[in-house]
Amino acid sequence: MPAMTTSPSELFAIDSLLTEEERSIRDVVRTFVDREIKPNISGWFGTGELPARELARQLGDLGVLGMHLEGYGCAGTNAVSYGLACLELEAGDSGIRSLVSVQGSLAMYAIHAFGSEEQRQQWLPGMARGELIGCFGLTEPDFGSNPSGMLTNARRDGSDWILNGTKMWITNGNVADVAVVWARTDDGIRGFVVPTATPGLQANLIPDKMSLRASVTSELVLTDVRLPADAILPGVRGLKGPLSCLNEARFGIVFGTMGAARDSLECAIDYSRSRIQFDRPIAGFQLTQKKIADMALEFGKGTLLAIHLGRLKDAGTVTSAQVSTGKLNNAREALAIARECRSILGGNGITLEYPVIRHMNNLESVFTYEGTNEIHTLVIGEALTGEAAYR
Repeated sequence: MPAMTTSPSELFAIDSLLTEEERSIRDVVRTFVDREIKPNISGWFGTGELPARELARQLGDLGVLGMHLEGYGCAGTNAVSYGLACLELEAGDSGIRSLVSVQGSLAMYAIHAFGSEEQRQQWLPGMARGELIGCFGLTEPDFGSNPSGMLTNARRDGSDWILNGTKMWITNGNVADVAVVWARTDDGIRGFVVPTATPGLQANLIPDKMSLRASVTSELVLTDVRLPADAILPGVRGLKGPLSCLNEARFGIVFGTMGAARDSLECAIDYSRSRIQFDRPIAGFQLTQKKIADMALEFGKGTLLAIHLGRLKDAGTVTSAQVSTGKLNNAREALAIARECRSILGGNGITLEYPVIRHMNNLESVFTYEGTNEIHTLVIGEALTGEAAYR
């Protein structure tokens, strides 16, 4: 067995592209994941339960909740640092990164970008500390890829608003203190800040998931939910609001998926070096080395793409089509890497003793949410041809 090996990240000299501060933030999050997440995650995944409130406070203490936002107790880091944090969190589990993404890039971002100063002061500091948990209600049972068809509606009743509708696949729904809910009004699609204790709002846990089991996923049912006039997000009208939030979350996924890919690949490499067949480690067989080399190439290219998009985001020049490019490529390649790693582990690869099948199952969801593979393909196609093929 060789005495010295090169890690997939070292093969591409990833650290040379990062500043000292970015590496420091990454290392702090990696240490947290190694200490708090990895020893527990197979149990949480196995039972389908997550200590979300406890974890939210720990993640708040770590400083990763809304870390890329300015003010209100948020760290105000650059985009690359936020992306690296997502990568490390998803190396632990996609469900943990989802908790952070929904909190910071969907719920907190919506209030930060489009809320009133009163809404920001009321919610953001507690959310940054992890004392308050948020969720984001856009997707509906019959409207996922086509949010413009949403049925949830809000109507005026005097100075109040009355909301009715159903939202589906809502991360954090059953543990959230506040929901950002998008609804159709006479003034177009608008966002509302809805405390989850409001009468008429019910969260139903979605059971029997085979993916993202270490994540709280819910259905939100709104029945004559009465809100005051100041519950509306004043800073945006139309789909621009929720779609800009989704773009923030997709950016985190571009990095996060590479975390799941790296953890799977490192596990497969370690396994291949210790698994003996025909009197030698399977790492010494050409077919195994080809699998590992091909996967390392896709991991490296995906990580380089993520960092490049992060630099563009920090410069204020990244486009939604470019983020779609990153999400499409990296979610697809991470899933392919996890599947190939599973093959290296053979029968052992289907057990929770190793992380690969868990990452593989989780990535099936990541491949679909925040825009399906098909939708991102069409976004890129439209950018390249000028023709929209959605209808």
